[in-house]
Amino acid sequence: MAAANEILKLAASYIGVTEQPPYSNNVIFNTHYYGGPVNNKNLHWCVAFVWDIFRMAGASDLFYGGGKTASCGTLWNYHKSRGQSVTEFQPGDIVFFDFSGKKVKTEHVGIVETVEGGYITTIDGNTGTGNEANGGAVMRRKRALKYVSGGYRPRYDAPNQAGKQEDRETMTQEQFNKMMEVYLTTQAKKDPDAWSAPARTWAEGEGIVSGDPSGGKRYKALTTKEEVVQMLYNLTQR
Repeated sequence: MAAANEILKLAASYIGVTEQPPYSNNVIFNTHYYGGPVNNKNLHWCVAFVWDIFRMAGASDLFYGGGKTASCGTLWNYHKSRGQSVTEFQPGDIVFFDFSGKKVKTEHVGIVETVEGGYITTIDGNTGTGNEANGGAVMRRKRALKYVSGGYRPRYDAPNQAGKQEDRETMTQEQFNKMMEVYLTTQAKKDPDAWSAPARTWAEGEGIVSGDPSGGKRYKALTTKEEVVQMLYNLTQR
């Protein structure tokens, strides 16, 4: 699954892409989203840009659980309801803007690149110097944090197919050694299968398989080179 730096690198590679013709919303990200070229003033594509970046990075699960949406509000509510909202932002976070001051808390969306000194730099689709939320271009924008109305952090760290963090435990070498010891001891005590009875009778009768010091034949145990050499030696002594 993609990491935050991979998402940012891919997003940055599209800086400078614009919709053609202007005000048509005809741009590669909408083409991918809708399945063909568009010419519709209502098909704003800031969210479609983010969707496409995650899709192209093979990380659709991190965007919207593998689904699609071109709505800022829907995307924000989806991740907020899953406890992913954040207020201290870092690279790779997805943030929403309110430029109008009309409390439209999901007016626009961008991918966080840096946060420094009261400013946030994002890579956005469908933005511009003349229209922050519908400017028709992919750009790197530096804005005051006061315009950010919310944000969430994709679960970049080893999510499973449902987009949830997998719990991982670290096993020490000492713990591993103890587990292997228990496993090998258990295997050595298991009875052999019936199909090998004739061969076992012959090998034991010829003294090839003599067993360990306690007489255990250990047929289900892993065989060491030391044991192989001993059996070969027993064979030559017949």
